[in-house]
Amino acid sequence: MPTMHNPAAIHTPQANYSHAAHVGPNARWVVASGQIGVGPDGKLAEGFTAQCKTAFDNLLGILADADMAPENIVKTTVFLTNREDLGAYRQARDAAFGDLKPASTLLFVAGLASPEMLVEIEMVAAKD
Repeated sequence: MPTMHNPAAIHTPQANYSHAAHVGPNARWVVASGQIGVGPDGKLAEGFTAQCKTAFDNLLGILADADMAPENIVKTTVFLTNREDLGAYRQARDAAFGDLKPASTLLFVAGLASPEMLVEIEMVAAKD
C-alpha cells in the first residue's frame, strides 16, 4: 500500500488528496487510461454526476480486475470541462474513495474527446 506524505513544511492540501505518495520496491503497478462516464453497455451516462460516478466505477473495476483495492491508489489525474462541477466531483470522489487521500492533480479543460463527455479520470495504483 502506498504511503502518503503531507510534510509540515508546506501548506495543508486544499481538498482530499496528499502532496505525495511513496511506493516501496518490488510493487506491482497499474496505470489506468483516462476513464469517462461510459458504462458496461457502451453508453455515456447522462449528466455530470452520473458520468463521474460511472468513471469512478470503471476505475474501481480496473482495480478489482488487478486484485487491488482503492487503498492501492497512488495518484489520480482529473479533467473537468466545467468549473461549476467541482463540488459534485468532490462528492463523487469521496463516495468512491472514502477517507483515502491519494496524490491528485485536477485540471479544467476546454473539452474532452467528445463534447458530451464532462469528466475523465486517470489513475495510478501499486501493490506490494
